[in-house]
Amino acid sequence: MKKRVSWFCVLLICLLCGCNDDMKVRETVTYTVNKPVYMSSDIFRSSVKVTTQPEEITQQGKICFYDGYLYMSEPGKGIHIINNRNPSSPAVVGFIELLGNADLAIRNDLLYADSYVDLVWFDISNPAVPALKSRLENVFPQSYPPIEEGIIDSEVFSEAGRAKGIVVGWTQEEVTKTYEYYKDELYCNDMATSPGNSSGSSSTGVNGSMSRFGLYKDYLYVVLNNQMDIFDLSGAEPVVAAETVPVGWNVETIFSYKDYMFMGTPTGMLIYSVEDPVKPEYQSAMAHIYGCDPVVVEDDIAYVTVHSGNNCGQNSNELIILDVSNVKSPQPIVAYTMTKPKGLGIDNGTLFLCDDGLKIYDAADPQTLMANRLAHYSGMEGYDVIPHDNVLMMMAEDGIYQYDYSNLKEIRLLSKLAVKK
Repeated sequence: MKKRVSWFCVLLICLLCGCNDDMKVRETVTYTVNKPVYMSSDIFRSSVKVTTQPEEITQQGKICFYDGYLYMSEPGKGIHIINNRNPSSPAVVGFIELLGNADLAIRNDLLYADSYVDLVWFDISNPAVPALKSRLENVFPQSYPPIEEGIIDSEVFSEAGRAKGIVVGWTQEEVTKTYEYYKDELYCNDMATSPGNSSGSSSTGVNGSMSRFGLYKDYLYVVLNNQMDIFDLSGAEPVVAAETVPVGWNVETIFSYKDYMFMGTPTGMLIYSVEDPVKPEYQSAMAHIYGCDPVVVEDDIAYVTVHSGNNCGQNSNELIILDVSNVKSPQPIVAYTMTKPKGLGIDNGTLFLCDDGLKIYDAADPQTLMANRLAHYSGMEGYDVIPHDNVLMMMAEDGIYQYDYSNLKEIRLLSKLAVKK
């Protein structure tokens, strides 16, 4: 019997003791192995380029707003610099070529970004021309290019693999193996982990809800897969502030609120206290049906979206609202069925939700949210939003949309900066 199996179940561990031969089963399985493409560490780390020549935006990514500029990470490629001082006429004015970039955060004129296994930072006091400062090497050892299917070749996790350089891509190879095992003694385990895939002050950038970077006081928190890394930003350059914190649950997003970090995972929401910034303390978890979900919080009310059509293994599409005034025991308030929600933002009681385009609600009373929709703009697939100073910046599949919501009765489109397909 020949069978094709998916990446999450390919290893058959057989217990052979005390079994009869007539209980033995022979099975042939075929699966995809992602073989690493390496780049030497020196070439990888010298590949950073900053240019004032705008690059075309070809794929949506994470966004951060700081001091009149919008910075957009294009997955794997780098960061687009957009002059947004006039939201009616945004202009791409530069590009940071940064291999393996997925996320960013900004504090005190310094932009921090990941570059696969490294943390890199830039001086953006001249925002149109960032200056590379330095990098911390190998602080994200579990960061690899995303895979579409199959498993990761185990060489990647070995000393021999790490000696070859930085993994910057994959080639795929089909492998067929025959296993023998005994009935009722079959085990199936993962062989690999699929890699990643608050209002700001004058000195802190405002991130979208899909970010894996969170800021609190003088610290940067980065979540990836099942762990959280903490960096102290108080000195001339960042330093690792504590040992990596295992948080589990494949954390995908992080949101800083008061003295807490709210994290979105495929199975729910996690809350950690960062009152002691270098010793995060688990407070509680809110579990739900599998689904990818960002979290935002305002006035002790948390808003969580769950969406289908991804690797999270479910078909539910919901907006979940919770009372988190007691972080040790969050209380569900209400859940609403949505079309396919993704990123969201909250500003002074107005909720912005990427769902069938963009939906805007008066969130004063969560129980009557659906009856208090202020606007719905369809025709695009929204990914994430940043509401700031009465301007809503939305990253969508086909571009960056901006809306003036200073008058909630007359919300109006200011501009669209297209993403080239």
